[in-house]
Amino acid sequence: MLLKKTDELPTPETALPGRAEALPTDETHFVLGHALKGPHPAGMETAVFGMGCFWGVERVFWQLPGVWTTSAGYAGGITPNPTYEEVCSGRTGHAEVVQVVFDPTRITYGDLLKAFWENHDPTQGMRQGNDLGTQYRSAIYTLNDAQQAEAEASRDAYQAALSAAGRGVITTVIEPAGPYYFAEDYHQGYLAKNPAGYCGIGGTGVVCPIGLGVGA
Repeated sequence: MLLKKTDELPTPETALPGRAEALPTDETHFVLGHALKGPHPAGMETAVFGMGCFWGVERVFWQLPGVWTTSAGYAGGITPNPTYEEVCSGRTGHAEVVQVVFDPTRITYGDLLKAFWENHDPTQGMRQGNDLGTQYRSAIYTLNDAQQAEAEASRDAYQAALSAAGRGVITTVIEPAGPYYFAEDYHQGYLAKNPAGYCGIGGTGVVCPIGLGVGA
């Protein structure tokens, strides 16, 4: 029964009400030093990924050359401005996600997709490793039609690679992004603030056949 409960997303009628006010969070990125919420330099683009616990996911992306800033947050659900505890209850519909602001002249969306697929297991449904719950689902929330098409093509390419390796079927949600809510301040840059902190993500070991390398 407990596992069944973690697999069920709430409806608008059963979701928690949330709040109108945004949660307090960091002003600047703990590692990169850039504004978390902007304004960002002209030409920057944004991507949103869910890969399980956002602590380890954020570190994956802030380490990539060409990434301007990252943040931990909540997306894909119903409840406005949820708290971490509310998201973990499974009654907001949100996934733990990371927002990535990047310079497309230095790193492409395809490069980010490659990092996404290779740094978690996208076949696990409403979980990631030992982390069980709808908030840990694999998800790509796209910001425009081009991202949607590229994300879907990358899924198909990675599924072929996974199938050739005898792995399972991708369960990743790929859909247009709704509102993004910044997580509380203590989640931002968590593994830089807490170097011995928990990191639950891990890849399949299967190389994703997209992305041609990161610029200098």
